[in-house]
Amino acid sequence: MDEFRTGEGEIHLRDYLRVINKRRYTVYTFFIVVFTITLIGTLSTTPIYTASTKVLIEKGEPRNLSMNYAYIPYDPDFYTTQYQLIQSTAVARRVVDANSLAKSGSYFGRKEKGLSLVRGVLGWFRDLLSAVFRTKEVRDLNPKEAEDESRADVIAKTISAGIQVKPVKNSRIVEISYSSTNPELAKLIVNSIASAYMGEVLELNMSSTRYTLNWMTKKAEEEKEKLATAEKSMQEYMRDQNFVALENKMTIIPQKISELNSQLINAETKRKTAETLYLKVKEVSENLNEAETIAVIASDPSLQSLRQQMLKAEQNIMEYSQKYGKKHPLMIRAIEDLNGLKVKKEQETRRIIQSIKNDYELARSNETNLRRLLSETKGEALNLSEKFIEYGVLNREVETNRQLYDALIKKVKEQSITDNVQTVNVLVVEKAETPASPVKPRKAMNLLMGIIFGLFGGIGIALFVEYLDQTIKSPEDAEAKLGVPVLGMIPFIRAPEKPIEGMVINEPTSPFAENYKAIRTALLLSSAEKPPKRILITSTGPEEGKTVTAINLAIAIAQSEYSVLLIDGDLRRPRVHKVFGIANTKGLSTYLAGASDINIMQQGPLPNLSIIPAGPIPPNPSELLSSNRMVEMIDSLSGKFDIIICDSPPLLSVADSLVLHNILDGTIIIARAGETTYDAMKKGLRSLMNLKGHIFGMVINGLDIKKGGYYYYRYHNYYYSSDEE
Repeated sequence: MDEFRTGEGEIHLRDYLRVINKRRYTVYTFFIVVFTITLIGTLSTTPIYTASTKVLIEKGEPRNLSMNYAYIPYDPDFYTTQYQLIQSTAVARRVVDANSLAKSGSYFGRKEKGLSLVRGVLGWFRDLLSAVFRTKEVRDLNPKEAEDESRADVIAKTISAGIQVKPVKNSRIVEISYSSTNPELAKLIVNSIASAYMGEVLELNMSSTRYTLNWMTKKAEEEKEKLATAEKSMQEYMRDQNFVALENKMTIIPQKISELNSQLINAETKRKTAETLYLKVKEVSENLNEAETIAVIASDPSLQSLRQQMLKAEQNIMEYSQKYGKKHPLMIRAIEDLNGLKVKKEQETRRIIQSIKNDYELARSNETNLRRLLSETKGEALNLSEKFIEYGVLNREVETNRQLYDALIKKVKEQSITDNVQTVNVLVVEKAETPASPVKPRKAMNLLMGIIFGLFGGIGIALFVEYLDQTIKSPEDAEAKLGVPVLGMIPFIRAPEKPIEGMVINEPTSPFAENYKAIRTALLLSSAEKPPKRILITSTGPEEGKTVTAINLAIAIAQSEYSVLLIDGDLRRPRVHKVFGIANTKGLSTYLAGASDINIMQQGPLPNLSIIPAGPIPPNPSELLSSNRMVEMIDSLSGKFDIIICDSPPLLSVADSLVLHNILDGTIIIARAGETTYDAMKKGLRSLMNLKGHIFGMVINGLDIKKGGYYYYRYHNYYYSSDEE
């Protein structure tokens, strides 16, 4: 906040007090409005009476027969649920019906007669106060709602909205309260709420039990039909599949598969042995002598007997050959016998080979048959397994339906036995009494809160308004934020008796004149070697007091016996000639345009004060001011006058002031307190600094001493008023 910071940047309590004093009318206005509204609202509010009863609420025993009655499950939301039930419209409707409140004319539906203008105004203020403080007022019930709602329903909703439930700490006791403008009505309703609540709890339990029984009975019938259908499907399946025979087969087939596996292994072994022998015999089947080398053939008893006979026949031939010769009959018979034995031996060998082949063929055929039989048996087992799986599915469905049906029947019977068990126990501990005094409005508290809120709210608004105000108000902040020295401050004069442009002459001892003398002193001492000679007076915007400052400053310097020239450089809206009442037919514009010579100066109100008026308004002020003729004129007049003061247009409106700033030695910029913003002043100063010119400082004009509260202005007022006395 602008006025909250001192030169060192610290915030002090006196800064807050200064702002509060400055904005005191804002504080007064807000305080009076708030206190008035609070007073009217408090006095016009109908007294509210509150009746209370205390009720003990405990959770009942479990309703499940299979559970232990000594164990009550923990339910963290139990009491919250009961509070909501107490405040429900259903409980309130029971209160209405039990006391015939919808038909009663003593408590409800009363209309106030003779409604005066004063009562209407008080009601408006009361509604406004309720909106400001967000208060909820309990009034007498006057149900007049939409056409589709009955009178009893409207009353029940109103009662439900007014019921308040508050648990007593560290206990199971609940305090139930109701507020009304009628103490008897408050007592009646709050005492009826407890019994209505108990009735509603019982009704809810019975309704829930009936609904549960109906639902479970219906569900049991459905499950019964499902069970019958499943059993019928399983019976039909068992009959179609001849399930008794299937069970026998399922017992035999695993043994049969085991035996066939053993036989197949043996047959496969025999087939491989026979195949090996057959392949070996097959290789030598054409050479019978070589075939006899095979152990199986060689070990055949018939073949061994034939070989012995042949050996004996060969022995006989050798014996007959030596003894009888080749042509002897015995010799011939012996040879024939030997040949006959050879033939038999060959035949026997072929018979053995064929026998080996037959054994191989038989072993292979036996293996093939066993393998086929085993595959058929496995297929039959797989088929039986699929049938048993289907049977298991049907059997499980039957068992599931039976279990569901049995559970539902058990639950229905259990619910029928426990339907009257109370799940919530309610006992009235303390009945409500007729309240003797109202709880609202709390007049003393309301008035105290109105005073506090009005006072601190007004102060807060004052500080907030001051925070939002970004205009120049104090020299300390101006110097700290702008970096430009403040040469002085001009107080604001309300309804001056004489024009303020001549107050330095007309009232030389006034605070107004003394402030200009202080600015004169600060300006003359601003340079160490010599006082500034050519001074430009300007401002950021119009009507900020630059012309008044230029005139009064010129008069104040002239009073110090300096020769002063005042030039009206505002060629757009000149005012200097009007203030001094001099002719403006020729002046600065005519000289710069070449229409007149240098003899354009006129005598001012003091002997050493000369004035150059602006002259007629030209079409091109900026071009005239930037001409060489203007520079030559200033240089020429600098040797004739000690100080030249030039008034100019606003900085942010036109470029005339920037042109004059380049020509003159320096500039004094005027700011109007409470109107000129820091942003505008920074922008104006930036434009001047960009031209590399000198800025002597700034003057704060129109400072309201009563609002600002600066001690040095008060000192000025006190000092000069004391002198006058």
